[in-house]
Amino acid sequence: MKYQHLFFDLDRTLWDFDKNSEKTLQQLFRDYSLQNTFGNFLFFKSRYEYHNKKLWLAYYQNRIEKEELSYRRFYLTLKEAGLDDIDLAKEIAQDFIDLSPLQTEIFPNTHKCLEYLKNKNYQLHIITNGFNEVQGRKLQNSKLEKYFSQIITSENAGANKPHAQIFEYALKQTGAEIEKSIMIGDDLSTDIKGARDMGMDHIYFNPKKAKHDEKLTFEIENLKELIDIF
Repeated sequence: MKYQHLFFDLDRTLWDFDKNSEKTLQQLFRDYSLQNTFGNFLFFKSRYEYHNKKLWLAYYQNRIEKEELSYRRFYLTLKEAGLDDIDLAKEIAQDFIDLSPLQTEIFPNTHKCLEYLKNKNYQLHIITNGFNEVQGRKLQNSKLEKYFSQIITSENAGANKPHAQIFEYALKQTGAEIEKSIMIGDDLSTDIKGARDMGMDHIYFNPKKAKHDEKLTFEIENLKELIDIF
């Protein structure tokens, strides 16, 4: 077989981050009676996602630490709606971290695909930019943990995708050779760019059929297509 080690991203590749995040935000919206501040959930969600996206970019660029990212996305959202309360923001942030990994929505055919690959004796691993205390619980609660030999996090590697350091760390931890490895992920700017810059083959998971002009090793819209590739 050409490949021996298959490296998967987690969020938005296997674990449906958008659905699970929305469920968690809905619970927080109810628990903290945020309708009194925001009026409706969609407004709260849209402003949170705006600030969250900007802060994650800052985190990737090493301009903020994860602790600041965690609470500041809620602080800025609340402040924008006229509620300047950093203690409340930190309380909500902790609840988000506690509740989010309990959600178990995964993409269609995730188990079918991983079971097939595992039975074909591929070595499966995770490479994720997510936080240590959250990602392991996501895998466990979604019953995905059993498929993977190594869980590589950006915190343990000391660098985020697409930095070469996290891929080098992953190869060292797994004993994988780059020529026999492939990266599967949904993000062109982190998963795919990082792998391509390393000279690693890659599979772009594009369920929303986003248009692009990237040259890729493979592209799929459904995880079941991995069965045809491997």
